[in-house]
Amino acid sequence: MASFFESTGHGGAAIELDEFEASILRSLEVQMLELIGPPPGGESDDPLAALFAEGPSRAPGDPALLRLFPDAYGGPGAPEDPRTAEMAAEFRRYTELDLRARKREDALAVVRALDGLGGAGGELEVGPDDFQRWLGAMNDLRLTLAVRLEVSEEDADELYRLPDSDPRKPLVIAYLWLGGLQESLLDAMTG
Repeated sequence: MASFFESTGHGGAAIELDEFEASILRSLEVQMLELIGPPPGGESDDPLAALFAEGPSRAPGDPALLRLFPDAYGGPGAPEDPRTAEMAAEFRRYTELDLRARKREDALAVVRALDGLGGAGGELEVGPDDFQRWLGAMNDLRLTLAVRLEVSEEDADELYRLPDSDPRKPLVIAYLWLGGLQESLLDAMTG
């Protein structure tokens, strides 16, 4: 995997993905959609139901989801106090559904763009309107992989020296590749 984004010179970025790269990126984004889950009430587009839907008041039990949807108050290692827990629950209840919807839309934008390649590789262009969606979608993937791999800042250098026999190696390669994609997209769009 060696493709990275390059500036198109008109506010966009382009990348040449081979079939394997496109397939891996699409698969990861589909898995992200499964992790995030469907909107409340399923796939209904009823705006009235969405307006009155309330989100969960409890933090997710899955560590990856907790990383994607952290508590707004308190935090890891913070002392558990009832008032902070109550504020976090209330904040989550009114914001998590919107945050999930945005993350779902980001992942779907990437999947749709990759589907536009017709199941094969090819050049894919990201315009200024999709820039934030792509960055968000790749960031969500990296955060999820980091949790699954139990990566900390201290471990980052060790990822490069992981032996091929380590069962985490494919996920580590994806994690590092996504970091390169994210950085190259940012450079292409701002440089």
